[in-house]
Amino acid sequence: MKVKFYLSGSGRSPVEEFLFDLNQDLKSEFLDAVILLEQGQNLSMPLSRNLSSVAKGLHELRLKDRTGAFRFFYFIKKSDGIYFVHAFKKKTQELPSKEIDLVLKRIREI
Repeated sequence: MKVKFYLSGSGRSPVEEFLFDLNQDLKSEFLDAVILLEQGQNLSMPLSRNLSSVAKGLHELRLKDRTGAFRFFYFIKKSDGIYFVHAFKKKTQELPSKEIDLVLKRIREI
């Protein structure tokens, strides 16, 4: 399945912009996960977590390094592809509701 990135109305890709600032090791881990997804593999914990309780088809890619934990939200749209819709550096145990709200808004725009 093809991996795509959410684009804002102005054509920006927030996830790609976020990736740009990460270190090379994290970028490599992200790309490795993308390759697995494109090959049709189902990723599971600890690398990925299903968030269907938040939205059907939503998953969270979980990466970390010595600087902290990073979350990348992707949405599987069965007939269309896998969309990376949001990414952020995690600072608390809980997923902040403002981050979830943004993910849900972007999913509706796809």
